[in-house]
Amino acid sequence: MGLEALLGRAKQGDLDAFTEVTRRFQHMAFGYALSIVRNLQQAEDVVQEAFVAAWFGLLTLTDPAAFPGWFRGIVRHQAYRLVRQREIQALPLAAAEAVAAAGSPPDDRIEQGQQVAAVLGAISRLPVPLREIVTLFYVHDCTQQDIATFLGLPVTTVNNRLHAARAQLRRRTLTMVKDTLEAHRLPDDFAARIGRIVRTREGLVEVLFDPTKLPDPLTELTVSDEGRRRAVTVQVVQLLENGVVRCVPMSPVEGLSPGMTVMSSGRRVEAPVSREVLDGAVRLLAGGARETTRPPELIETGIKVIDVMCPLTRGGTVAIAGEYAAGPMVVTEELCRRLNEKPGGVSIFTFIPPGPGPSFQEVWVKEGHSGGTAGTVQTFYFLGEEAWTAERLSALPAVDAVIRLSRELARLGIYPTVDTIVSRSRLLDETLVDRDHAEVAAQVREALTACSAGTTGPGALSAAADLSTQRVRKLLRFFAQPFFAAAPYTKQPGPYVPREDALRGCRAILGGECDAVPEQAFDFSGTLEDVLRKARGA
Repeated sequence: MGLEALLGRAKQGDLDAFTEVTRRFQHMAFGYALSIVRNLQQAEDVVQEAFVAAWFGLLTLTDPAAFPGWFRGIVRHQAYRLVRQREIQALPLAAAEAVAAAGSPPDDRIEQGQQVAAVLGAISRLPVPLREIVTLFYVHDCTQQDIATFLGLPVTTVNNRLHAARAQLRRRTLTMVKDTLEAHRLPDDFAARIGRIVRTREGLVEVLFDPTKLPDPLTELTVSDEGRRRAVTVQVVQLLENGVVRCVPMSPVEGLSPGMTVMSSGRRVEAPVSREVLDGAVRLLAGGARETTRPPELIETGIKVIDVMCPLTRGGTVAIAGEYAAGPMVVTEELCRRLNEKPGGVSIFTFIPPGPGPSFQEVWVKEGHSGGTAGTVQTFYFLGEEAWTAERLSALPAVDAVIRLSRELARLGIYPTVDTIVSRSRLLDETLVDRDHAEVAAQVREALTACSAGTTGPGALSAAADLSTQRVRKLLRFFAQPFFAAAPYTKQPGPYVPREDALRGCRAILGGECDAVPEQAFDFSGTLEDVLRKARGA
């Protein structure tokens, strides 16, 4: 489709048409901004701001043929505004250009940062007309004709300036310029990072993106509120259908409305949302579910430790919070797989700890999870805190159960890493399960608390000083269970253990019926019968 037709559709509010315009001009805009600000990350920021400004200013563009020059002026304005605002430093490029891929050794990052600084420094010493041409030429292999159109110059002028720029750059420097700019291009999916708000409700915002390029949960988005001359940061908490993501603002904010432009930074949020925003979001997102749980009805997961110690309610809510390396995403994925076809389902609020870990795509691509709704299960993701306790999460409105995951149990090789001492369910707290279940859960928690084995780490488990400690060790091993989601790694299928079988196994262990059974027989088992068969070597 021609530029004039695309701009005509964009003026009518067609975001897809404007996204295509963005694709056609993003590399030119990036190279032009880079020639002014001389900083790769800041040049990308300038381009994002320029396209947002262009989207809101399209109605003032009377001649579509004038778009390249009109847009170039917007980029220039945004770039010089940034130059005026930023603080002048002695060595800004060396400090700012740590652009190596994640995971590169420190020495490599320093070396690459120095190379970028040298390249941009060499370009900056060229006269402005030459600087523009050489930067545009080596960013995404822009042709001389493209450059001429964007800058509003004859092709011969572009060729002459490119020749002059090459002559002024020494041969070795020219090679380095070419290699560096090619290595640090604008991301190919840049145009797909533009979205728009389609729905708002109190503290929730729903944003439409290209369905094939959705931002992950916990991704930071920037809403451009031109009317109030502000940028509002929101984070993705759930993926919906048809290219829509659900978001919450990082702090309380008003005035966001449908039609506002949103840019995805592609970066993960670095700080949790405020307590006020979190409480409001959980209340809104879980609001409809709790109305279906009167009177409460148990929903069985087939996961022993959850069904016994923190049972879930049909149509209810659960908060999952894990310490770093304790596996909150795996537990969430497993619950989705086990509950997605059960009537009523659950709403899961998962709090991912800060720090590196498997990406959402690494988990979902392998398991086929949508990242938002799986059958009757809805999942919402928030950045958590290492210090969050079960009491802190229990204070969230509308949460029926809290599953707290422990890094210490992970170190012991006990998965799932559910801390049975602090995990909670209102079904147990309010004695809404049958008496036998409540008594078994209380005995388990009492035994674990007395032994302190659930929270004190390897030392407590390795010292089997008495019979009660041995029983606690077996109980913890009995709660360890293979997962369907982890089968590609453990090479073991995920057994489904009915609640009654899980309760019977706990009673047998605490009652001394398994004192003669070797502890290793309890590792990653299913029912008590499975444990006994393993002990017999069958």
